[in-house]
Amino acid sequence: MSAINSRNALSLFLGLFIINFTFGQSSSSTYSSLGVGEFNSSGLTQNQAMGGQGISFGSPFSVNNVNPALSTKNGAFSFQAAFNYVTMQAATDAGSEEIDGGGLSYVAMSLPLIPRKWTLGLGLNQVTGVDYNLAINSPVVNSDLVSFNTIEGRGGLSEVYLSTGFQPVTNLSIGLHGSYLFGSTIRTNQLELLTSELIPVGISSEYYERLTFSDVTFRGGVHYLLPLGNQRNLNFGAIYHVFGDIKGKEFAKMAELGQAVIPNSPGDVLSDNLQGSIFLPDRFGYGVSFEKINKFVIGFEVQQQDFREYRGFNSTTGNLENSLKMSLGGQFVPNPFSIERLLDRVTFRGGVEYERLPFSLNGTQVDDVGINFGASIPVHTLSLLNLALKVGTRGTIDNGLIRENYVKVSFGISINDNSWFYKKVFE
Repeated sequence: MSAINSRNALSLFLGLFIINFTFGQSSSSTYSSLGVGEFNSSGLTQNQAMGGQGISFGSPFSVNNVNPALSTKNGAFSFQAAFNYVTMQAATDAGSEEIDGGGLSYVAMSLPLIPRKWTLGLGLNQVTGVDYNLAINSPVVNSDLVSFNTIEGRGGLSEVYLSTGFQPVTNLSIGLHGSYLFGSTIRTNQLELLTSELIPVGISSEYYERLTFSDVTFRGGVHYLLPLGNQRNLNFGAIYHVFGDIKGKEFAKMAELGQAVIPNSPGDVLSDNLQGSIFLPDRFGYGVSFEKINKFVIGFEVQQQDFREYRGFNSTTGNLENSLKMSLGGQFVPNPFSIERLLDRVTFRGGVEYERLPFSLNGTQVDDVGINFGASIPVHTLSLLNLALKVGTRGTIDNGLIRENYVKVSFGISINDNSWFYKKVFE
């Protein structure tokens, strides 16, 4: 692809990013009401198709924002962007409901300053997502009235990041990923009292809370390649993401229904942009993968984050537990050098992942199990169309919990160009 075409495509996707990124949500889950929401730890589209693999293996034609050390594999400029869509059936022992959501998922770039030795990357990405809507009916004790609660939440944390990876010695790479973390979560709780005929009684109330965050975090990564001979390698990788105290401010107000969101309306302001912080536990991960160059890869990876250390804005614990994610996945390409058959150059991916989420309710910790599929389809020289599909289930209907059966789709593009590494011969 020419440099001009690359710049045009880049401008298009940056324009889409500016318009859509604020509204894109990777989470449409009831469980995102807990803590700061549902964490996105599965990487970009090509990683998601392999069950979230990205700590021990990276592709030369795709950005790796999971382990910054693996960016040294990028020997050409690479730009990626993707859109996501989630459809879900949320069920309890009393019934079920269909919900969905989506938007722009990420924008990422990688630039080799010294090909295969030193790279620079930057991008924007969603770190956590909050998106839920609950309606709860319950009888009022010693009366004929019914309380009707509508509980909603939206928002999450995003990052603008700058990363670098370099290879100090043969087969060993080290990387650093620095993020400016920002975003907000908005939560409301509306309460109405109704008669048995569902007629409102008295004054309905609303609680409105907005938490706004901004801070910096860092992630380090390391990768080691062990050659086994005959075009075979064993890859080892590890990451450590330092979060700690994330600074923010809180605005909270209680007022009549529909008035709490309005700053100057009548009501009781409980927190007027009160300065504070939340504490997010550090995340670490490690993995190993076996590859035959230009043919196949299979890997196993683990990520952990101890949310028992989590502290909310008001020093609340949130009833969270230690989270654990395990994934097994791989990819296969029939013949990357085939000229006649496009299908032979397609990279096929698949994987399974199990995640013990940090959310614990009624003595039950929530699990998430998913099966992943995907592919990268060559579209022009080095550029690719990336697809990922995950079918999974989260939670249970036992003990008053909610079971979520979902399908997640990620569709993106990877624009790769190495034309500026070559001197012009003809004008």
